[in-house]
Amino acid sequence: MRKVLIVGAGQSGLQLALTLREHDYDVTLMSARTPEEIRGGWVTSTQCMFANALQTERDHGLNLWDDVAPKIGGQGFSLGQPDGTRVLNWMGDWNAGFAQSIDQRVKMAAWMELLEERGGKVIIHGVTTSDLNALAGMYELVIVAAGKGELVQLFDRDPSRSPFTKPQRALSVSYVHGAESRPETPGATDVWMNVVPGIGEHISIPGYTLSGPCDILYVSGIPGGPLDCFSDRPPAQEQLRRHLELFKQYMPWEYERYRNCEITDPKGVLTGGYPPVVRHPVGELPSGTFVLGMADVVVANDPVTGQGANNAAKCAASYLDSILAHGDKPFDREFMQATFDKYWEYAKHVTRLTNTMLMPPPEHIQQILGVAQTNKTVADRFAHGFNDPPDMDEWFFEPEKAQAYLASVA
Repeated sequence: MRKVLIVGAGQSGLQLALTLREHDYDVTLMSARTPEEIRGGWVTSTQCMFANALQTERDHGLNLWDDVAPKIGGQGFSLGQPDGTRVLNWMGDWNAGFAQSIDQRVKMAAWMELLEERGGKVIIHGVTTSDLNALAGMYELVIVAAGKGELVQLFDRDPSRSPFTKPQRALSVSYVHGAESRPETPGATDVWMNVVPGIGEHISIPGYTLSGPCDILYVSGIPGGPLDCFSDRPPAQEQLRRHLELFKQYMPWEYERYRNCEITDPKGVLTGGYPPVVRHPVGELPSGTFVLGMADVVVANDPVTGQGANNAAKCAASYLDSILAHGDKPFDREFMQATFDKYWEYAKHVTRLTNTMLMPPPEHIQQILGVAQTNKTVADRFAHGFNDPPDMDEWFFEPEKAQAYLASVA
C-alpha cells in the first residue's frame, strides 16, 4: 500500500485524498483546522462549480448536497455604464448540466469527516517547511495543496505563464438571504455576471451555506476604483451596506433584488485580492526531497471567471489518473513534472480565459457579447465556455476565429 501525504484540506486536497482511498492508498491529510473550526470559521470563496467539475465528484460519491442545494441552470450577462445604465442583458443556458455552489465551510468539514470514515488519516496541525522536511521521508509521495502560507514559497513563479505581478482586482464577498427573483428570469436559479468597464464586476451566485440556500454577492473592483473600498475589512453588516450602495449607483438592476437582504451569518463575508500566478510544480525541501504542488498552489487564477474550485476538482481528477497509471514506479521529479504537464493541458485554457476577462475587451469580444444579445446560440456557447474553457480556444480568443464562428451562426 503506497503512502501519500497531502497537506491542505481544500477542494483539491480532500478530493484527491478521498479518491486515492478508493484504490487502497495509505493517505494522510494534514489540515490546520478541525471540521468544527472550519464550520465555525469565515467563508473562504464563492466556489461555483460547473457540470464537468461536479461530475468529478459525482463519479466518486462525493456529491452530498444534490437534494438540498440550488441547481443553477444558466449564466446571464449584463454590461453597464458608469452612470448605471444597462446596455446589454442576456442569458445563456448550460446545456451540459446544472452548476452548484456549496459553502466550503459545509463541504470541507463534511469531506474531512468522510475521509476518516473511509480509512484516511487526518492530522490537525499547521505545517511549516521545517515540519514538512521532517515528515517527507515517511511517505512515498508528498503533495502540497495548501494555496496560502509558507509552503507556497517552495514553488517558484513561472514568469513565462504569469503576466501579472500585482492583484488585478480588489475582491469582496457577502453571503445573503432574501434576494428577490430576477425579473427577466422569474423563478429561475441563475448565475449572473455584471460588468461595468473601468469599474469592475459583480457576479451573483445562488449557493448553499450553513443556514441553507443563499445568494453569494461577489464584487471585484479595479484597484483604486469605487468598488475597491473594503481594505478596512468591515464587519459583515457594514460590508453588505457598502455593497448595496455600490449596486444602487453602478448596477441599480441588482440593487432592486438585494435591497432587503440580510447577511447569512457574522462570518459570511470575505475580502482580499492576489496576483494571478502560475508556479513551477516541483518544490525541493532542504533535505533534497521533492514535493508536488497542486491546484491553486501552482495555478492561481483571479476569481472573475469562477474557475478556482473547478480547477481544483479537475486537478484532483487529473492527478489521481497520473498516480494510478504510475503503478509501483518511484514518484520522482520527472513524474511530478509530467503529472503537472498533463493537468496544464487543461489549465492553460482556464488561465487564458481568466486573464482575457481581466483586460478591457478587444473589438472582436465586444462584438461577441453584442451578438449574444439577440443570438441564443452565441449566448449559450459563451456560457458553456465557463464549464469547458478549452472550447473557448476554438472561437473566442482570436479575431479570425471569432468572425468565422459568428458568420457560421448568423
